[in-house]
Amino acid sequence: MLYLDNAATTIRKPFSVYAELFKYTLFRCGNAGRGGHKKSAEAVRAIVNTQDLLARLFNISRPQNIIFTPNATYALNTAILGTAGSGHVIVTAMDHNSVLRPVYLLGNYTVVKADAQGRVDPKDVENAVRPDTSLIVCTHASNVCGTIEPVREIGAVARRHGIPFLLDAAQTAGCVDIDAEGIGADMIAFPGHKALMGPLGTGGLYVKEPKKLAPLVTGGTGSNSESLTQPEIMPDKFHSGTLNTPAIAALGKSVEYILRRGAGNIGAHEREIACEFRERLMNMSNVTVYGAKESVATVAFNVGNMDSEEFAESLGGRAAVRAGYHCAPLAHITLGTKRTGAVRVSFGAFNKKKDARKIADYVYRISRENIGF
Repeated sequence: MLYLDNAATTIRKPFSVYAELFKYTLFRCGNAGRGGHKKSAEAVRAIVNTQDLLARLFNISRPQNIIFTPNATYALNTAILGTAGSGHVIVTAMDHNSVLRPVYLLGNYTVVKADAQGRVDPKDVENAVRPDTSLIVCTHASNVCGTIEPVREIGAVARRHGIPFLLDAAQTAGCVDIDAEGIGADMIAFPGHKALMGPLGTGGLYVKEPKKLAPLVTGGTGSNSESLTQPEIMPDKFHSGTLNTPAIAALGKSVEYILRRGAGNIGAHEREIACEFRERLMNMSNVTVYGAKESVATVAFNVGNMDSEEFAESLGGRAAVRAGYHCAPLAHITLGTKRTGAVRVSFGAFNKKKDARKIADYVYRISRENIGF
């Protein structure tokens, strides 16, 4: 099967990821901070090493301010629910439900609209600022159509008004050069299993000012155990309970691989493949392509009036793509795909141009069979 659902998770990882996961599970599976013995110390070192590598990748000066979570959703919930309180939150129409559902739960929020290609105007973000605004959230790139948002400009809006800025890097961490300081991000949420090419069940959150963020979960941290209050030291403040150390160690190996190749170089390779696919689709009369050219290697489209899930079924198992609403309902209203959803093809670091040609041929055949549909 041709695997083209890298925006959901990467299937193929660097070999070092599998080797490290095996090694830590079989030989080094101590519990970090839960003992003074060698196995516990090895687990601590593995976590610290991955923090250091991620700090290099994201240009973060304090690696200890990177906390590990089971996924980006958990990281986003921690950031939103731990910062906003009863304050007003600004989100965008291109955000994922991992952002929209927590702010909906809080109730005090504004959704900034995007244009027909899914691009948010920073001026609209600034116009949405209110005296009680406590947080601005924006996805770095749409998980539906791949459009890259002007996050530096949005970060600048947040700085001008003294409002924390949360960057959702679910679709960009590992394939786009991310400079936490340059973007002006106070928090960055990221998954480990997508472009970072780590194991499932990994993710994290960078917190520039930990004192301003309340933990979502409290409990045992292995530190200050004589106290009933949650420790303030980082990353212990947010590391309650046993961490998935083997997966975090394996994530470190994938970050090492990305640092060697360069996130920007990986992204350029992926986008070159996506551009070829996009151009082929643009020449098909019965196919509509969504999103902006300035995007990650994700291409959203529909064939005629076909429902997106019907198209995916028409592939007959020859290719793994994503169809439907992608947990981003407001993005589909923006793109005009509320009725049908959209087919999403997303390329990864190990895809090749022949994969773009192959899936384009499948789309062409199905589109010819459904002319007038």
